Amino acid sequence: MTNTYKDIYKEEANEQLMELEATLLELEDAPDDAELIGKAFRAMHTIKGSGAMFGFDEIAGFTHEIETVYDKVRDGTIQITNELINLTLLAKDHIKSMLDETAQDDDILRQSSKEIVAAFKRLTPKGEPSISSHMTSSSELISSSKTEYENITYRIRFKPSQEIFLTGTNPMLLLEEINSLGTCKVVAQLDGIPMLEDIRADNIYIYWDIILTTNKGINAIKDVFIFVEDFCEVSINIIDSEKALDEHDEYKKIGEILVEKGDIKINDLQKALNEKKYLGEILVDKGLVTPGKVESALIEQEHIRKERDKSKLKEEIQSSIKVPADRLDMLVNLVGELVTVQARLTQTASDHNIAELNAIAEEVERLTGELRDTTLNIRMLPIGTTFGRFKRLVRDLSHELGKEIELTTEGADTELDKTVIEKLNDPLVHLIRNSIDHGIEPPDVRESQGKSKTGIINLSAVHSGGNVIIRIQDDGKGLDKDAILARALEKGLVNHNTELSEKEIFNFIFHPGFSTAKEVSNVSGRGVGMDVVKKAIDMLRGSIDIESIKGKGTTITVTLPLTLAIVEGLLVTIDKNNFVLPLSIVEECVELTREDVKKAHGKNIACIRNELVPYIRLRNEFGIIGERPPIEQIVVTGRNGEKVGFVVDDVIGEHQTVIKNLGKFYKDVEDISGATILGDGTIALIIDVPKIAKNIELSEAVYG
Repeated sequence: MTNTYKDIYKEEANEQLMELEATLLELEDAPDDAELIGKAFRAMHTIKGSGAMFGFDEIAGFTHEIETVYDKVRDGTIQITNELINLTLLAKDHIKSMLDETAQDDDILRQSSKEIVAAFKRLTPKGEPSISSHMTSSSELISSSKTEYENITYRIRFKPSQEIFLTGTNPMLLLEEINSLGTCKVVAQLDGIPMLEDIRADNIYIYWDIILTTNKGINAIKDVFIFVEDFCEVSINIIDSEKALDEHDEYKKIGEILVEKGDIKINDLQKALNEKKYLGEILVDKGLVTPGKVESALIEQEHIRKERDKSKLKEEIQSSIKVPADRLDMLVNLVGELVTVQARLTQTASDHNIAELNAIAEEVERLTGELRDTTLNIRMLPIGTTFGRFKRLVRDLSHELGKEIELTTEGADTELDKTVIEKLNDPLVHLIRNSIDHGIEPPDVRESQGKSKTGIINLSAVHSGGNVIIRIQDDGKGLDKDAILARALEKGLVNHNTELSEKEIFNFIFHPGFSTAKEVSNVSGRGVGMDVVKKAIDMLRGSIDIESIKGKGTTITVTLPLTLAIVEGLLVTIDKNNFVLPLSIVEECVELTREDVKKAHGKNIACIRNELVPYIRLRNEFGIIGERPPIEQIVVTGRNGEKVGFVVDDVIGEHQTVIKNLGKFYKDVEDISGATILGDGTIALIIDVPKIAKNIELSEAVYG
């Protein structure tokens, strides 16, 4: 077995494990939901069967044991309990460890397998067959799976004899059993009901048309009627299958269905078609068929249409391919290089002013833009893939701390670059753990304050321009502003006579080693966490802000760029130096004359439409020597409701920016988040706007 196939199995198994965990957490709240039970069973069945196929015999054997228990859950022998959920989550974690072949020693893993299986055995009721100790081979595991066929749609006419009740048979139970085989539509035909004076109470005069789509095969249908075949008429006909999609785009018309079922003669159908009313109405008006038979044909049409739509969707899903992440990263890098070359081509065409070359450059620019957008969209994933992991974290940690906490999510379909999502997981874990430990109070404390015993943590995401805003909001006790300030004074982070805003006080928690916890626990109190979060968000070129009301709760807002690869920027110059500001946070550009500077009396502040906006001179910030032009430009940026201007010599215009790292020698350089290559081959530095705005105190900017 090649490593390629093993890697494919591991990837698919991890996806199944994530789905299993999410299903188990839902099942905890709805233990009687048969659909969720079936979903959990199928996830384990897939892991087992594929494991046996790809040589992961120990994983297959272990999963078979758990699957056996859930088979008993499906038939009602075992009930879903918290103990079973906890044990299954433990088994899921164990399978994940077994997939990671470097995680633990094999002997330790085998011992853990035995202990978990023994715990499951204790949940098996006495008198029930115990769980088998192991499956001896891959072939046995594969052969133990039930055979499934392609989805086939059958037309069934079930016409019981009038005296069937006398045999002790209830036809409704047979219909329920048919319904359990797949997607089913049933139409009762009433044309056999006699006049009232001729009805016998112990007779049945109804028969049924059934449209069934199932992958169980025709024998499963025949088995339903095996004990009543002598007391009824049953016809079973295949009317559609997944393969039929390749042959016919549309299903039969109503007339064809009725003729095929023997409900009408072809000659009568032809006469009716000559009239201009709906065919069904004509046939009923002429007494050729009953309304029930027309209804049955219409339902059959609709049923087949829906099943074919499902099959087409399934084919579309199956036609997708999985690509290794490194290949995708290489594609993005190549597209980035192509964008740079395209910029050079456009610059060259502009310099030479050749009409034909300009036309080619414009076409290449259009194609490059489409290729860039398509490539970046391939890397976009819904952030819900990350949100789903936190339900388990909240569940386990709240149990450990003796708290009742519910995690709610919004905007799970909000898309974000794959690279950003991967690097976002750890910071969000820290933030949610803090909300659980520091934010949400114990149930008795919450009740004494008039709150619900169950605390709420809401995790939401929403697009905002070229950014995604993620909020972690809890309804806990909020931050203690006085305790944070006291701790900051104790650590010498601020002087006693310094006046600070609420926001500045809250920002102290991002300092390394800062903690107000009086006791060290497994969760917090060591002063490790929030500084790591801040550093991780900064590395993603994002920002983090805190709002809190004591006794009401805390909201942490994380703002991140959609992608880290290619962004739209605003190209500016200072002297002969080029800089790029992210266009997503640029609000406007205004002129700054020497007269405007004089009116400000030495303060770095501009009045823009009766609003005072502080600004920072990038010429001074980067130590660029030279004469300032008579008319400068202020690039006004906005973030979290605050405006800051950046003064430059000239604004060139929008620029498609391919972000390049500065290299390890410049990794500690502040105020610059990267660089890009312009069309003429020169370098433009990308300004880290949030970092500059935060590092320079506004009071200093105003009076400096």
